[in-house]
Amino acid sequence: MPGPGNVGERVRNLRLTRRLSQAQLAGHDLSDSYISLIESGKRTPTPTVLRMLAERLGCTPEYLAEGVEPEQRAHLEVRERHAHLALLSGDAAGAEIGFDEVISRSDDPDLTSRARWGRARALEELARADEAIALFEELREHAERDPGRASWLPPVIALARCYHAVGDLGQAVALGERAVERLDRLGLDVGEEYTEVGRILLLAYVDRSDPARAHELGQRLLHPKSDEDEPASVHYQRASLRALEEGAIGDALYLADQALAARSDQGPAQSRARLSLAAAKALLRGVMPFSADARHDPMPAGEYGFERPRPEGSPESAQEALKLLQGTACLDGAESTESTIARARALVLIGDLENAISTLEQFLDTGSALAAPQPHSRPSGSDLASRTQKTVLARLVLARARVAQGEPRAAHVVLRAAAEQLSTMPAGRPAAHLYRELGELFELVRDPATAATAYRKALEAAGLSASPTTTSNTTARV
Repeated sequence: MPGPGNVGERVRNLRLTRRLSQAQLAGHDLSDSYISLIESGKRTPTPTVLRMLAERLGCTPEYLAEGVEPEQRAHLEVRERHAHLALLSGDAAGAEIGFDEVISRSDDPDLTSRARWGRARALEELARADEAIALFEELREHAERDPGRASWLPPVIALARCYHAVGDLGQAVALGERAVERLDRLGLDVGEEYTEVGRILLLAYVDRSDPARAHELGQRLLHPKSDEDEPASVHYQRASLRALEEGAIGDALYLADQALAARSDQGPAQSRARLSLAAAKALLRGVMPFSADARHDPMPAGEYGFERPRPEGSPESAQEALKLLQGTACLDGAESTESTIARARALVLIGDLENAISTLEQFLDTGSALAAPQPHSRPSGSDLASRTQKTVLARLVLARARVAQGEPRAAHVVLRAAAEQLSTMPAGRPAAHLYRELGELFELVRDPATAATAYRKALEAAGLSASPTTTSNTTARV
C-alpha cells in the first residue's frame, strides 16, 4: 500500500519511528525549522533534500516522494500490464480485478490513469455500461482540465460508443461529431480512431433514421482524402506534429505513441474491416451505396454530390454490401458472426436463396452464433444475450429466405422458433428491433395476430406502451 498521507507526513512518521528529533534529522545541512515546515506540508523538499532525508530515515527517495517503494511500483506496473492482457484475451472480469488492485495501491498518477482507463474498458466489455460511462466521463474531464498530460480523444470516442450501446443516440452523435471535427483539424482521416468514431456515427445515424447524414459520412469514411498508400504511422506522426504546434501536448504524445504502434500493428486492417461491416449493415437497411466503385455508378448524384440512397432491399445495395463484406475476413467472435448474417441477408436480397439458406442452416446447426467462451471463464449474462440476439437474427433472415422461396409454412416454423428464443432476451433496443422484424415477417406469412403481438412486444422492449390500434395497424418504428 502507498505510505500514509503526503511527503511531510511520511517524513514525520518515519522520524518518530526512528526516534529522531527534528534537529537530529536536520543534521548539519538543514535547519530543524525547515524540517518542521516540510512535516507540516508548508514546504516541498527538493530532490536533493529528499535523497538526504531518505538516507537518514533508512528508506528510498521514491517512498518519501510517492509512498511507493521501487519494488512495489514495479510489481504494480506488471500487474497493470497483466490486466490489459486479460482484457485483450476476453477475461474482462479478471481484468477488472487486476485494475482495481492497481488503482487501490498505486500512488503514481500515470499508472493510476492507465488502470482507470483499463477498468472502464473492462466495465464496457462486461456490459456494465452506466459504470463505464461514469468512469469514461471522469477521464474526459481530466483530459479537458489537463490537456498537457492526457489526450481527449480516447475517452470521447469510448463515450460515443457506450452511449450508442445504451441507446442514447443524441449523446453518441454529439460526441462522435466532436471527435470527427478534432480529427479533421489534425488532418487525420485514416487510422483506428477515425474508423472507429466513423463506425459509431454511421450506426447511430442509421438507428435514428438519418439516411442523408449517414450517406454523406459513409462516403467520407470509405473515400478519405489522404493517401492511403502511405503507412498509418506517417499519418499519425503528421497529426502528432500538428497537435504539438497547437500546444496540445496530450494529443501529441498520444498520436506519437499511435505512430510507433502502427509500425508493427495489424489494428488498422481490423478497424477498416469493422467499418466495412458497419457500412454493409447500413446498406442492407436501405441507407446508401458505399462500394469502392460507387462514384462510377450510373445513378444520378444526390444532395451531397454522391449517389442517391437506394431503396431498402434493392439488389444494387445488396451487391455493394457483399463487396464490402469481402474485406471482413479478419474479424472474429461476434463481429465475424454479424458478417456471416449480413452476407446471408444480402444473398436473399439478390435472389441467391440457396446459398443464403445453406449459410444460415450451417450457422444454426453448428451453434456458431459467437466464438466459444474462454476455457477459464463462464459466459456472462451479456454474452448469452449477444448469442441469443445473433441466433434470432439468423432465424429471421432464414425465414425471409423461405418466404422468398414461396414456402410460407417453413418460414412460419422458423419464426416460431425465433419468437421463443427472443422471449429470453432482456428488454432494450436490440430486442425491440428484432421484435419489429419478427412482426413484419409474421405479416408476410399471413399470421396477423402473432404479428400484432410481436409489434406490441417491440414497443414494450423499447420502453413504450402500445394501444390496440397501434399494434394492429402499424409496424411500430423503434
